[in-house]
Amino acid sequence: MTLHPILAALRKHKAGVVLISLQIALTLAIVCNAIFIIQKRIDMVHRPTGLNEDNLFLVTQQWVGAPDGDDPAGLEKLDSMQQADLATLRNLPDVASVSPIRSLPLLRSGSVGGIGMKPLQQKSTVDANFFFGDEHMLSTLGLKLVAGRDFTAADVQHKGFRDESGPVLTIITKPIADKLFPRGDAVGKVIYFDSGSTPTTIVGVVARLQSPIDSGDSGLAWNSVMFPIRQDANFARYVLRAKPGRLVQAMNAVTPALYAANPMRVLDDRSVRSFADIRARAYRADVGMAILMSVICLILLAVTAAGIVGLTSFWVGQRRRQIGVRRALGARKVDILHYFQLENLLIAGIGAVIGILLAVGLNLWLITRFEMDRMPVIYVAVGVLAVLALGQAAVFVPARRASNVPPVVATHAA
Repeated sequence: MTLHPILAALRKHKAGVVLISLQIALTLAIVCNAIFIIQKRIDMVHRPTGLNEDNLFLVTQQWVGAPDGDDPAGLEKLDSMQQADLATLRNLPDVASVSPIRSLPLLRSGSVGGIGMKPLQQKSTVDANFFFGDEHMLSTLGLKLVAGRDFTAADVQHKGFRDESGPVLTIITKPIADKLFPRGDAVGKVIYFDSGSTPTTIVGVVARLQSPIDSGDSGLAWNSVMFPIRQDANFARYVLRAKPGRLVQAMNAVTPALYAANPMRVLDDRSVRSFADIRARAYRADVGMAILMSVICLILLAVTAAGIVGLTSFWVGQRRRQIGVRRALGARKVDILHYFQLENLLIAGIGAVIGILLAVGLNLWLITRFEMDRMPVIYVAVGVLAVLALGQAAVFVPARRASNVPPVVATHAA
């Protein structure tokens, strides 16, 4: 089969060829970038936090009539109330471990500060997320210690929520350790926080701990440090690990137990949350965007396929005489089928070439306007193959109908 008759036929239908080619090009450009964005969102949603998330939940509560903790007596009162809560929670039969906590990964609430290598260093070497807890924090969160040791009860201090004095000890994540101490000797070294002069000794390194505030692909997402400090305030957060398979029972037991220990507090329906719920809420917008863009891609592909089917069906109706003549001259059904498939492949190929340029241009625009990553070539290549395959699938039905036109009927129709 030669291309000359196909090209001659296409020159007679320039408007249709241009419209379908542009439709294919726009579909390719949008779908490639949309799938890239969807994949980025999926990767983000499934990123590991560093925690053992099974059976983990969070309790947030507000004291009623509690002191503000700005004076020593008030601070001691708040700390005794917090320790009484911890003892109550640890005595629950379905609870494996408990720690006071100020924030958790993906909680959308936390604090960030700078780390320096010298006292009073004005420009931080790296920034980090701060986590506060006691000697049970690592075991409750299920963090993996890769160097050094865990906190001990003797390490734990308690401070007011607004106390800005520097910590004495810290455990850092491996990304921070690699940045500050590339030779892998972070344990035992001294660092300084928030341009302060108090030396803080690194006693351990954990593999990973994600930011409380999702920071996408920035380095801050994995830069976290932990301090052995119970922060005392008129509200408190506790992270709990339930015994295997007892998450629901442990969560249901928390509120009655805390009210029985001290009724001067506020606990509502959102005070006890599983980490699965925290994760789902943190990524709800990303999941929604991925679903929306998936629907848009399906609609675009469906409209493009419908356009190809409609145009090919129209051309088949116009060419019944030509088809009949070719059949009368000995063309087989498969020859007619291949003719329309090759014709469509040429149109889709033109659209794909234009679509490649549009896809790259759209990605460059997204990079400059929304700080998107550069789209890998593989997405464009797969998009081209998908569009060409879609065109061949869409043209098959009208092409098969054309191949079934009998020579006699076509001749009479003329």
